[in-house]
Amino acid sequence: MTDLVPGYQRPGENVHPPLYWPDYRSTMRRAPALPPLTLPHSLTEITGPLLGEGRVRPTDSDLTRHGDGEPLGERIIVHGRVLDADGRPVPNTLIEVWQANAAGRYAHHNDQHPAPVDPNFPGVGRCLTDAEGTYRLVTIKPGAYPWRNHHNAWRAAHIHFSLFGRSFTQRLVTQMYFPGDPLFFQDPIFNSVPEPARPRMISSFDLSQTIPEWALAYHFDIVLRGREATPMESS
Repeated sequence: MTDLVPGYQRPGENVHPPLYWPDYRSTMRRAPALPPLTLPHSLTEITGPLLGEGRVRPTDSDLTRHGDGEPLGERIIVHGRVLDADGRPVPNTLIEVWQANAAGRYAHHNDQHPAPVDPNFPGVGRCLTDAEGTYRLVTIKPGAYPWRNHHNAWRAAHIHFSLFGRSFTQRLVTQMYFPGDPLFFQDPIFNSVPEPARPRMISSFDLSQTIPEWALAYHFDIVLRGREATPMESS
């Protein structure tokens, strides 16, 4: 029966960052030393996740509504579409995001960056794409943060995106950056992506979707495959 079910299509070349990138220091310890093996997929890999009715709530897409008050920082709207290689929408896809707060600190015990923790901003959220592949999130614009990868190292402001497909092997992870960030030149994670594909990780400012006196907006489409594919982290 498993032979009748197509396996997960593996990504192409010249788009996604390599597993080993010496400028990104931690890859020197965790990248595999041998080429990966191609294993046949069983039912475990080609089924799930089953979210079920009501598992993703409408409020999950607003990262500013999970505290006792308003979080600090610049409120923004992030929206776009998830598309396949032919530009067709990908509906009912689970998108999960996580990010630092406006001061550049994650709500995680391992983050000891000497910047304030915002008790009203956990920095995580999720949503489902609609029938047209559209998603919309409300959040706080994240700050840059130091990360000790090299001398005077700072990560450019970014939001992590995780997308689930029709099976557990179809999880893709990428990062969304903001236009004009002055830290692009020295961010090894951003620069590990082949140069022609880097702009696909940068959102665009979208005045048409801003809400007057409330929030600015950024547009970020995610293309799963093809020549215009959004760079993804390999696992």
